[in-house]
Amino acid sequence: MTEKPIVNIISNSNYESRRVSKRLMDKLLALNFVPSLDFNQEAVLTIVVGGDGAFIKAVNKTAFSSIPVVGINTGHLGFYQEIIPDQLDDFLKAYVEGNYMIEELSLIGAEVFTKNRSFYLTALNEIVIKAQHSKVIHLNLFLNRNHVEKFSGDGMLVATPSGSTGYNFSAGGSLIYPTMEVLEITPLNPLTSSAYRSLSNSIVIPGDIITTIVPERRYTNSSLLVVDGVEYTYRQLRKINIRMSKRKIQRITLNKDNYWTNLKSKFL
Repeated sequence: MTEKPIVNIISNSNYESRRVSKRLMDKLLALNFVPSLDFNQEAVLTIVVGGDGAFIKAVNKTAFSSIPVVGINTGHLGFYQEIIPDQLDDFLKAYVEGNYMIEELSLIGAEVFTKNRSFYLTALNEIVIKAQHSKVIHLNLFLNRNHVEKFSGDGMLVATPSGSTGYNFSAGGSLIYPTMEVLEITPLNPLTSSAYRSLSNSIVIPGDIITTIVPERRYTNSSLLVVDGVEYTYRQLRKINIRMSKRKIQRITLNKDNYWTNLKSKFL
């Protein structure tokens, strides 16, 4: 007897998401799937119900699992969340029949070095370094050990292609097509005066280049790392090495050209 395939359902707590999740569970049961509200590593699919924030939070919470993931959009914005609730039946039919594509989303990895230890962080959208309490921060930027600049301003952001449409774009960065193997370094409110000469535009680099950010010594205990919106602080921070991770997220899409539709709905 063949075991029924498991499908994870991860939902945020708002009313519409809970209502859609209940409908989704009933439909999955009717199709001989086993819906699981607790993340199951043996599942064949993970469905995230909510907005883009719910999607980002879910992939982080599930440790960037290799299980294919798809989003049902009940939020204000559905850049990652492709399916709307009225399309549940169409999506499930397409999934059962295999009429879908897998889009690989790049991740960004950072190794954080303190005086005595190192930590590894992963993000889907971006990693930001700034000073605590919204103070000006002074950072040295290196690319493959080559010194690029001494930066002064609010901070520095490194984004993936899929993350380029979020905080990065709001900060003046460029949009990058999601299949490109690159990262984007965007300055946050750089200071430019007779005393400071900070780059005011983004830099797009190959994903295998190591970006090293070294805070000045006075910021070793007051720097703030923001990883997909989650804040981290470290004592005696020395440097951060950032590069594209070898891991990827597998996102199910029904339309390989949906990126352009999403761009238009988000920005126009």
